[in-house]
Amino acid sequence: MKKIIGFSAIAFLSLGMAFSQTERVIADTTTTTGGTKIDLKITATTAPAKPKKSYAKLPDIDIKTLDGKTVSTSVIQNDGKPIILSFWATWCKPCLREMNTIKDVYEEWQEETGVKLVAVSIDDARSTSRVKPLVDGSDWEYEIYLDPNSDFKRAMNVGNIPHTFILNGNREIVWQHTSFTEGSEEELIEVVKKILKGEDVSSEN
Repeated sequence: MKKIIGFSAIAFLSLGMAFSQTERVIADTTTTTGGTKIDLKITATTAPAKPKKSYAKLPDIDIKTLDGKTVSTSVIQNDGKPIILSFWATWCKPCLREMNTIKDVYEEWQEETGVKLVAVSIDDARSTSRVKPLVDGSDWEYEIYLDPNSDFKRAMNVGNIPHTFILNGNREIVWQHTSFTEGSEEELIEVVKKILKGEDVSSEN
């Protein structure tokens, strides 16, 4: 007499939420035990991978160069590598501390990761004239833009400064934080390295 006994080995590749499952046969064989034939069919049921997370793209807003030329934020590019986008002002002391601290390690960062720092001044018409002399005197190698009407600032929901964003290679906003404390520049470069490895850093905000 032939008996059919089915065994199902269920492997869950994702925990938590329930997803639609796909079953496939991973072994199909017949064995004999005590004169009785037993058909063994082992199947694995796996859950599909979670869909890729979507991020907000950098908005398209008019800003100005240091010489007063109007350009679009679409010029903020880095050949598919991460971008650090920092909103600052000449009157913001924590901003200046952050920019000067990063200056000391910026060349090393670029050699190691290819990251670019783009600094956007939110100085208004009363203080915009101070930006270029300060930048020149600070010997910053960053890409500097002006947002005198705060259009870009509003589009990015920036309140307190310094407010720093990190964009991935697709110019998507994947990480942000506000304020600056000693050592927080190390967190920035660690996030950049994780992005280059393809890791999700959104939970680290």
